Amino acid sequence: MTLPERKLAIAPMMDWTDRHCRSFMRIISKHILLYTEMVTSGAIIHGNRQKLLEFSEYEKPLALQVGGSHAEELARCAEFAEEAGFDEINLNVGCPSDRVQSGRFGACLMAEPGLVAECVSSMLAHTRLPVTVKTRLGIDDHDSYEYLCAFIRQVAASGCRTFILHARKAWLQGLSPRENREIPPLRYNTVYAVKKDFPELEIIINGGFTTLEQVKAQYRFVDGVMIGRAAYQNPYLLAHVDRDIFQDNSTVKSRDQILHEFMEYAGQQLQQGEPLKNMTRHILGLYQGQPGARAFRRYISENVHSDNAGIQVVLQAAEKTRQIASEVAG
Repeated sequence: MTLPERKLAIAPMMDWTDRHCRSFMRIISKHILLYTEMVTSGAIIHGNRQKLLEFSEYEKPLALQVGGSHAEELARCAEFAEEAGFDEINLNVGCPSDRVQSGRFGACLMAEPGLVAECVSSMLAHTRLPVTVKTRLGIDDHDSYEYLCAFIRQVAASGCRTFILHARKAWLQGLSPRENREIPPLRYNTVYAVKKDFPELEIIINGGFTTLEQVKAQYRFVDGVMIGRAAYQNPYLLAHVDRDIFQDNSTVKSRDQILHEFMEYAGQQLQQGEPLKNMTRHILGLYQGQPGARAFRRYISENVHSDNAGIQVVLQAAEKTRQIASEVAG
């Protein structure tokens, strides 16, 4: 089984990294590792598993992120992930939302390293896929470097070889999930120290990266980088990833080329009854920083909600963008 390349990955993001988002990002880059939104183990086992685990081969390499704390349930999820064709299964030990805490998974599991180790061990016993852990640097008052190392050491002993470290701690009480992404300070040096002290482990850093220059600077210290909202809000920053990071000499696509390819995908989805608005919300940032970007976003947002909205809405938005860009250059 070929292991996924983790030099650059797009973070799992609830309500964002659905199959349409992943298809759009795959048009931009052939090599980045993509992640699903977090899916709970209970939903996979008791819900519409086929729909929850649905993806196309085009999206690969693709990892499934799962949330849970019951070792037997997670073991079954690992089996289902392999059967579905995912390239990795990732355990969420980083999300700080109240809903996640009430289900006893996410960041609150940092307080129970033994349980995390048990879950990882159980998953690895039921799949050939790599099982990875995405976590914070600490929670609440459990935020010392010694505590983090003890957590990593215990989970690594269960067989986990890859840790994705969001370079912030999390406060389980008092901060919203959004505030937990912004208020606790970034501590990149802590992640670098983890890699130095655990050279045998694959350490991926996550948090705060907005440019490829920042990403490339990290490879001096860690094995890979995960970016999240920056890639969603300004997806064209991924356009040079294949060439600059994965040493693929293929031609860098223009924004218009990317949009054209995505419209081919959207047309197929429309024929299957998928509303256009479910797809276009992911492309609103494609022209970020360019003349006409605001007009592109506005036109789509104002015209995409009618029942008969088709790809012509996006084509007209793109034409408005080109007209403005021409006037600015003119």
